[in-house]
Amino acid sequence: MKTIEVKLPTHNYQIRIGIGLIEQAGELLRQIGLGEKAVIITDTTVGGIYSKRLQEGLKSGGFKSAVLEVPAGETQKSLETAGRLYFELTQHHVDRTTPILALGGGVIGDLAGFVAATYMRGVPLIQVPTTFLAQGDSSIGGKVAVNHGNLKNIIGAFYHPRLTICDLNTLMTLSNRVVIDGLSEIIKHSIISDSQLFYFLERNIDKIMTFKMDVIETIITRSAQIKASIIEKDELDLSIRNILNYGHTVGHAVESVSNMKVWHGEAVAIGMIVEAEISYMLNMLSGVELNKLKSLIAKAGLPVTIPSLDPDTLINTMQYDKKTVDGKLKMALPKSIGEAVIVDNVDLKLVKEVLHNNEES
Repeated sequence: MKTIEVKLPTHNYQIRIGIGLIEQAGELLRQIGLGEKAVIITDTTVGGIYSKRLQEGLKSGGFKSAVLEVPAGETQKSLETAGRLYFELTQHHVDRTTPILALGGGVIGDLAGFVAATYMRGVPLIQVPTTFLAQGDSSIGGKVAVNHGNLKNIIGAFYHPRLTICDLNTLMTLSNRVVIDGLSEIIKHSIISDSQLFYFLERNIDKIMTFKMDVIETIITRSAQIKASIIEKDELDLSIRNILNYGHTVGHAVESVSNMKVWHGEAVAIGMIVEAEISYMLNMLSGVELNKLKSLIAKAGLPVTIPSLDPDTLINTMQYDKKTVDGKLKMALPKSIGEAVIVDNVDLKLVKEVLHNNEES
């Protein structure tokens, strides 16, 4: 089992990464001082596979637990769903000492995290991510949120877990599309911070798709370390943490305008290519590295062109995004493979030109 220590001004916590950790959940929670009762929030897909196993793991540590399920899908990240969960928590007599375990992918992590942050002004949160995207990225960093209208993650908070449990066995039941979708954020971490991880992914992408567990443990652990190290330097996203937004300014717009038909990782992959091309046009990223970046994204099976979405609508959506300040488009752009910078005042005409150049033919 790998352990990553996340050290924050408010509190420290651990990310545990290994095989069979769901069955050890009760003991892991006891080690951080929790006990007696817990609530699992999950979706109908993940819950059908893992909720009973997690309950057994909790029971072995002396916990009584209840399971609250929501339908699977991005549409559940809403205030309406949060409201239903608040009511169910009251029905189970959850108090401020009762931990909520977020069992699932990025949607459940965001939704259950938001509920934990706001119910009774905050109850203990345990992240139990079950996808590549969640284990390597979204469960780390304390951002929890719900969507509103067509705007993604527009209502949220910073709320860190007391513990994150990454059981690598849960990745074995994922569909190919879910696996590929989650690789996008791991590729992003390599581009913004770790060229060695980038080239490791280049050499081992086929082994990831065939679930070579030593390779998977390496990329999940390194991806989590990269994000944790950035979070420690900038917990509230005021400076260096902004580089984690690489691919997301365009990506969130693609998600929103497609009505979430393009999944998060897929949209970020498109965003990474568009934003890398913007960097190239600004004489920052070299043509050689731009082509390497595109090649890895394509090799991972992620989309490399924009589906039939209107560029003007995409740009309008970007300007409503929370990364836009005072009407100025702000982007994290790769300077080289392994390094990213924040660029203010990116010309919207340039963005539109690159969007047109990347449309599906």
